[in-house]
This record gives sequence, C-alpha cells and structure tokens, in this order.
Amino acid sequence: MKDNTANSVLVVDDEPGMRIALTTSFQREGWHVETASGAFEALRKFQTARFPLVITDVRMPDGDGFQLLRSVRSTNPATAVIVLTAFGSVPEAVQAIQGGACDYLTKPISFEQLRLAVTRVMQQATGMLADGQAPGAAIIGSAPALLKALDRARHVAKTNADCLIEAESGTGKELLARFIHQHSARHQGPFVAVNCAAVPEELLESELFGHMRGAFTGATTAKAGKFELAQGGTLLLDEIGEMPINLQPKLLRALQERQVERLGGVRPTAVNIRVIATTNVSLQEMVEQGRFRTDLYYRLNVIPLTLPPLRERREDIPELAEYFARKFAAEANRSLPALHPEFTAGLERHSWPGNVRELANLMQRIVALNDSQEIGSEHLTAELFGSSQARPLRLVAPPSVLAATSMRELERRLLETTLDNTGGNRTRAAEMLGVSLRTIRNKIREYGLPPRRYA
Repeated sequence: MKDNTANSVLVVDDEPGMRIALTTSFQREGWHVETASGAFEALRKFQTARFPLVITDVRMPDGDGFQLLRSVRSTNPATAVIVLTAFGSVPEAVQAIQGGACDYLTKPISFEQLRLAVTRVMQQATGMLADGQAPGAAIIGSAPALLKALDRARHVAKTNADCLIEAESGTGKELLARFIHQHSARHQGPFVAVNCAAVPEELLESELFGHMRGAFTGATTAKAGKFELAQGGTLLLDEIGEMPINLQPKLLRALQERQVERLGGVRPTAVNIRVIATTNVSLQEMVEQGRFRTDLYYRLNVIPLTLPPLRERREDIPELAEYFARKFAAEANRSLPALHPEFTAGLERHSWPGNVRELANLMQRIVALNDSQEIGSEHLTAELFGSSQARPLRLVAPPSVLAATSMRELERRLLETTLDNTGGNRTRAAEMLGVSLRTIRNKIREYGLPPRRYA
C-alpha cells in the first residue's frame, strides 16, 4: 500500500466544480491532491493508498460521507476527516463528530476557513499529537511519578467533574485528557478538542458556542459550536490560559449553567459534557496578575491534575525512544534500528526541556538521517549536541536585561533577548519562555518590536 506524504489530501465530492476549486486551492498551498467523485471511488483509492487527510461531502449519489467516514476510521484511524455539507444540522454535526470526524463545516465555505480547520485538525488528529504519540495510544512508561498521575486520572474518570491539567509543554496533556475520556462512562461519546491559542481571537467565540446565520459578516449559514458537538462526551479546552479575558465570563456561565447560546441566537441549548482544560502556565499566577478570572479558575480547577516532566521520569526514556524508533522506522519503510545502551544512557542524561515532544522529534530526525542498523552514542552526539537545529538553546540574560528598571521593561528585554537567541524563531522562543505562540505575537505588537525581524 502506498503511503502518501504528510501534505496529501483526498477530496471527495460529486460536484466537479467543488473538486476543481479545492484542488486548485490546496495545490497553491503545496498539497498533493487526489479526488474522488463519490464514496465508492474514495474507498477504492484507500485500498491502494493512505491519505493523512480526507475532505468529504455528505450527500452523494453512491452513498453518504458518514459511511465513508466510518470505513476510513475503522481501517485508517490516523487519517483526519473533515465533513462538508450544504445541509447542516445539529444532529448531523453530532453524528459526524461521534463517527470520528475531526471537524464538520457547512457550505458555502471560504478556503481560508477550511485552511484554518485543516491546520487545526492536522495538529490534533494525524499521525502525531503534540507529544508525538498517536491519538488513542496508551501513555508509555512505568515511572512512579507517571503511575501516580494515571491513578489519579482513573479516579477522576469515574466522576463527571471538570478538571484542570497543568503541566509543561510536551508532557502529554492531551493524551491524559483522552485517557480520562476513554476510562469514563462517556467513552462512547465524542472527544472534541479546541486549542484556544490556535483559533484567531475574533473567531474563538463562534468556534466554542456556534453562531446563527447572519450573526456577523460572512456567517451565511448556522453552525454548531464545539460545546454542542461534544454532547454526551468530553470537551478539551487546550491552552485555556490563552482564553481572551472578555470571553471568560461567557465561558464561566456555560460551565455553571451547562447551557450555551449561539452568536445571534435567542434560545440557549443545554449541553451534557465534561470539560477538561489544559495549560502549560500557572493559572494561579495569571489570576494574581489580573489576566485570568478568579471565579473561572476555581470553576475549572475542581480536580487539579498534572504530569511529570520527562526529567522526572528518566527511567521511561529507553522505552519511549524504542517506541518512537519503531514508529518512525515503519513510516520510512525501513527495518527497526537497534538502540545501543550507550545511546539510551546518553538520552537519560539530557534535561529534555521540550519533554516527550522533544524526544519524539529527536528520534524522528535520527531515523530519517541515518541508515545504520544500530544507533549509537555517535549519533547522539551528532544529532543532539553537534547540530544547531537539535542543540537545546540556552537563554543567557545580558546585563541590559538584568538592569531593567521595571517588570514591564524586564519582560520586554527578556522577550527581545530570547528572540535574538532563537534567530527570530517565535515558536522556539515560546517553548523556551513557557508561553504560547499567540502570547509571543501579542507581546511583539505590545512592545513595538519589529515584526518582520521575527518570523
């Protein structure tokens, strides 16, 4: 069976004009595009090839998109599926999400809206999550700190209580949220994830609560929000610390009343869901700084959870390294390389500021760049410490930073220094400072730093 590239999409629609329009738009973005005029042709293509992304219409002459969705998810669980329809309804949207769709969008839709949806679902539902493990995969490891966290999560799963997961970036917060969902009475319901930092601020309210037709410019059809789509299941609010302060009161009300009202709507809709929020920053500190509502913090923090960073579960590193080596070797259609004890010992000595995500990236890089049948300490040195791409960047604060006259000036100088140290890489700067990419963008604007300098 042929494995297509990560930027490969199968477009399924019985309208030739829609297939042509999406093909042209995706190719402009650098995607490889294949098309099918119906469910039967799409399934036939899946017999000879795998696609990381499928975009399908619902109503087609030879079957509907839900049948295709079920077939794809049963045989290719790593494939992300986005359902498009011209006949949107809440029951149909819930059916799509429960069937395993990553998103459900109503036609007509601009390609920019679709592009945002594709970016979001490919981060969440393709071969790797943020920590490098597949959706639904078991959390790997047996370190006491990890087992303690999982035992607490199992107890949480037996309840309907909302919970807050506070842990460092790359530790597997979304995996833990899925673990709770899978061990709960809601496991047959949908698991719906929203990255509060990835959705543009002006669209986040509509993304969460939905909107009615005509609620704002461009709202040509009604759309259910993620609260409604999570009916009977679990809603993950990832990076909740990035929730705009002006939207927090509406979120608080939805959590308290278990009712949501769409933008432009007049009647609230009851929702039966569990909410799990995650953050890599201290919400308590954000409350003290006036950046997060106290009442919302306590409403989310019914049961606090955390995950240990990789440096506190070093005994799990060899097993994780083996898992990622096997995964990436299979993807590259090559034999599994052996991991020399000196190599894994070297991994255990590293501090892993990026946690499991950093380890996954390292193993992917090593497997991709080396054909040898054994990975030894020489590969560790070359990849982890000899390569400017792989070497962890250290933040060295110059005297000008330490001599700042106020907290605001200290923050500005620290941000500028970090960006300089990363060569202007905003994503790497966000990881080093423990904040989101949106925060970095906002701070660059707030302090008037030259935006073109920092890509």
